[in-house]
Amino acid sequence: MDEVLLTPPDAAEVRFVARGVVSAVGGVEGLTPLQQLLIPALFLSMTGHPVELAEVSPIGAAEFAAGMARRNAIFRERVLQTALLAALVVRPLPEEVADRLREFADALGVDDEMITVAQLYAEGAVDLAAVDFSRNGYLGNVDALRMGALHTEGLDSSWSAVTDDPALAGRWAELWDLPVGTLGRGVADFYRDRGFVTPGLPGSAPPLLAQHDWVHVLAGYGTTLENEIEVFAFMARANDDPRAFSLLAMVISLFETGYLRAGAGLFEADEGHLRTRGMAQRLGDAMRRGALTRGSHDFLDLDWFALADRPITVVRNEIGLVPKADAAVAAGSAGPWQPGGITPYQLNSSKSAAESAGRPYIPWQPDPTRD
Repeated sequence: MDEVLLTPPDAAEVRFVARGVVSAVGGVEGLTPLQQLLIPALFLSMTGHPVELAEVSPIGAAEFAAGMARRNAIFRERVLQTALLAALVVRPLPEEVADRLREFADALGVDDEMITVAQLYAEGAVDLAAVDFSRNGYLGNVDALRMGALHTEGLDSSWSAVTDDPALAGRWAELWDLPVGTLGRGVADFYRDRGFVTPGLPGSAPPLLAQHDWVHVLAGYGTTLENEIEVFAFMARANDDPRAFSLLAMVISLFETGYLRAGAGLFEADEGHLRTRGMAQRLGDAMRRGALTRGSHDFLDLDWFALADRPITVVRNEIGLVPKADAAVAAGSAGPWQPGGITPYQLNSSKSAAESAGRPYIPWQPDPTRD
């Protein structure tokens, strides 16, 4: 979908790009243990070529930019975002790293709003960085297209909750009437099995955040915080708009470094989840799967209800969704109905929700046919 796939880099160019990425974040000697796992995993997943960090030599911004001159702006920005991702997993982020990221961005002739966020993190201005996230042109969008996709009106911000909208609640309730095997019925069962409240009702998540729940079901990711990192990585790379990278930057700031105390209208910081064993491979694979989808997909602005009655296998085929890599599965990437794809809290919430509604409790159970 982007140039890295249309004209794939060969092994030599991958090594060259790795030199730039590593140099932009401080050089091999300065890498943290997490960065040492993450950078090779990203390159292997996204290019198919291994990178040995011990063989990566330093390079200056100007020399690197000269070597990248034949590539277009989108390719160069994706390279910069790889460096940004490697930097944003570090806390505290050294000011010299943030400055070097800016230097490389200027040399490459590209910009990314997350560089400003990185600089604010390095300066310790975490609250200002949170404001920058909320103002981001992608995350802060409340235009007519998004409002239409959410089927609601009057949001104060993208992440506002809607807790008293009978029409919206009714639209979600209709998903229960769909046949098993359709995307919409899968989402309905996904909510029931976790005790989640659908938008339009008291206690529900913001409609925009609910958009990503469809991705959990479509792409086959559970609902642990590790799964959330996978989902947002998948969404960020399925979208040709480079600004969507802010989605991944947000969840890394929530679930790895804790730079953000809260985000997306519901999530609260819970640090260290990218350091979980196997997560570097899982993150890289989620980005790979997103990049390989056919076309560009802004899943937050998609009217999912238009697809709700379609078989999930058909929707997957239409966007060219590829299976998870064996290495990601072996590392623990679980689907919504696979062991490891749900939390004990969500299981208990499902039981409590059933009791409160006076309906029979249907226990969650693994179901290979769904994933």
